[in-house]
Amino acid sequence: MENAIELRHISKSFGSTKANVDISMDVRSGEILSLLGENGSGKTTLMNMLSGIYYPDEGEILIGGKPVEIRNPKDAMALGIGMVHQHFKLIDVFTAVENIALMLDKHEKYDLNAIRKKAHEICERYHFEINLDQKVYEMSVSQKQTLEIIKVLYRGADILILDEPTAVLTPQETDKLFAVIRNMREDGKSIIIITHKLHEVLTVSDRVAILRKGEYVGTVETAVATESSLTEMMVGKKVELNIDRPEPHDRHLRLSVHNLSVVNDEGVKVLDGMTFDVFSGEILGIAGISGNGQKELLEAIAGLQPTQPQSSVVYYPDNDRDSTAEQLIGKTPLDIRNMGVHLSFVPEDRLGMGLVGTMGMVDNMMLKTYTEGHSPVADRKGPRHLAEQIKEELDVVTPSISTPVSRLSGGNVQKVLVGREFASDPSVLMAAYAVRGLDINTSYTIYHLLNEQKEKGTAIIYVGEDLDVLIDLCDRILVLCDGKNNGIVDARKTTKEEVGLLMTQLQEERSDNQ
Repeated sequence: MENAIELRHISKSFGSTKANVDISMDVRSGEILSLLGENGSGKTTLMNMLSGIYYPDEGEILIGGKPVEIRNPKDAMALGIGMVHQHFKLIDVFTAVENIALMLDKHEKYDLNAIRKKAHEICERYHFEINLDQKVYEMSVSQKQTLEIIKVLYRGADILILDEPTAVLTPQETDKLFAVIRNMREDGKSIIIITHKLHEVLTVSDRVAILRKGEYVGTVETAVATESSLTEMMVGKKVELNIDRPEPHDRHLRLSVHNLSVVNDEGVKVLDGMTFDVFSGEILGIAGISGNGQKELLEAIAGLQPTQPQSSVVYYPDNDRDSTAEQLIGKTPLDIRNMGVHLSFVPEDRLGMGLVGTMGMVDNMMLKTYTEGHSPVADRKGPRHLAEQIKEELDVVTPSISTPVSRLSGGNVQKVLVGREFASDPSVLMAAYAVRGLDINTSYTIYHLLNEQKEKGTAIIYVGEDLDVLIDLCDRILVLCDGKNNGIVDARKTTKEEVGLLMTQLQEERSDNQ
């Protein structure tokens, strides 16, 4: 089989940081290649050089056996290379056809009927399911992703790079995407998938290429690979891939949420009558398609969202339901803290809400403790020790603990935030996508830390996007659909298919507390 892409001795540095070091590898025509590696291993940088976002410092790129120069995305597209990024680049108020039209060169005729016809032919060839006249804001996440793929195919791409394509898809949507990817492979397309989900790598890819610390480790045939063997290649040592799930003990009511409703700035009800209980010593998972109220649910409990009348979140500090129970609705985060409620929150927005990007690790640790003590001078000794501890235990890659966290990679920013919140000895811990962007090794470290908090008696609400992890890690799973509680299932007895259906099909009668 001939090579579609050959990389020869590719290197790329950013200042003193070496992102890619002397990488030589190939991508075959008509194959699905998965690209694996830990955070900071250089996967995205390497693909950004193929897609024209970066230019290599050293080395050579060959397309179809011929040396090429890719200095911008337009050069990449002219060579038949298209990249679908994790964050979609679409205009919400335009239809699918109109979004495709935005890609036309100046010399091309703007004819929506012709564009629609060509796009329809692409949909027919690869079995895409999408209404080309539907506006983007009316589309599901999977439909938006489909549109992004159609856009690069419309421009004639023979090599497609998909960045974390299943991150926010249900199992059913993932199966449909994989069927489309296989159709494209059968048509001679080369597809490169950047992903952290090893079970998906083994399901859909033909070969797997592994990077470690910016260097190329090797490429293996998927048929002879296992999750353990791939992880060992990524990390350089054996990693135990079992998620422990200790049985809850000393379980008692910690939070009682009743009729919780939130209306956003546009007047849309994003949470509608949410009712459920959270217990100490358990992990309650939250599943749902992205944008179904996960963010607003956690923020409302934390005092960061204005709620509708009759909304209630009652905190129980101990086993007794007595006068010490506290109503959290109507309280600010500072009020909640002053009440003695030890609530930790890992928000979805790392730098916008969780951390201050211009500050280093030490100062970000101080955000939790600067009001403590009686001295006019803030104590930096404790936060510095905590920063050093998190840097070591979670392997945070940073020039120093004083380096502004905005200069770190997304995965390392997440490690700083998770480490700080987990270390504050919470009674309630809420985490939204705590392992998003993290490599497999660090992800399992986070799962272990969650179980440590659980065994301490912490009540944990964990919003996740990987259903396999939710089912293996959590005790119960609450499924959100259209801002409503669409059912709570026993994670030990449920299946991905059951949860996937609850994520997409609103039930008329919902079980609020199981």
